[in-house]
Amino acid sequence: MSDNRQSLADLGDLTQRAAATAAPAVGDDANASAPINLQPAAPLREQEIDKLGRAYATGRRKDAVARVWLKPGSGKITINGRDQEVYFARPSLRLVINQPFGVAERDGQYDVICTVKGGGLSGQAGAVKHGIAQALTRYEPTLRSPVKAAGFLTRDSRTVERKKYGRAKARRSFQFSKR
Repeated sequence: MSDNRQSLADLGDLTQRAAATAAPAVGDDANASAPINLQPAAPLREQEIDKLGRAYATGRRKDAVARVWLKPGSGKITINGRDQEVYFARPSLRLVINQPFGVAERDGQYDVICTVKGGGLSGQAGAVKHGIAQALTRYEPTLRSPVKAAGFLTRDSRTVERKKYGRAKARRSFQFSKR
């Protein structure tokens, strides 16, 4: 029996030889009519912008719904007519909002105008983040894969569990009284 072990160098040689035999010569007319496949791995979506040059998206989190318009600019984020520092006073919430820009490496390149309704501040920040991520992918479809890999395009469907009858809250029982 022959020893059939191969190393990575042998594999590299094999792939180079296979590529050389598959590639036609420059002056070879026999394979000139063969089509060359230069398509990207994933089909790109079309850019979706309105007549004012903005991308629109809706973001949702808990009970909050955010309507987001995104356009090229200096990085100003306006929420319900107020600046982001005024509306979201906690730095952690502002950090949440700016996450999609950090992943896409587009910090300070887009202006965001947003209206948010419902829920509390944490849910509203999550809704704005979801809306910004959706609008980014509509304005620049090439950014879809890094934003999706970070998990920003997926709507977080977790909500508060409803209160049940015979209970103090959703699962908490009333205080037990022995006598």
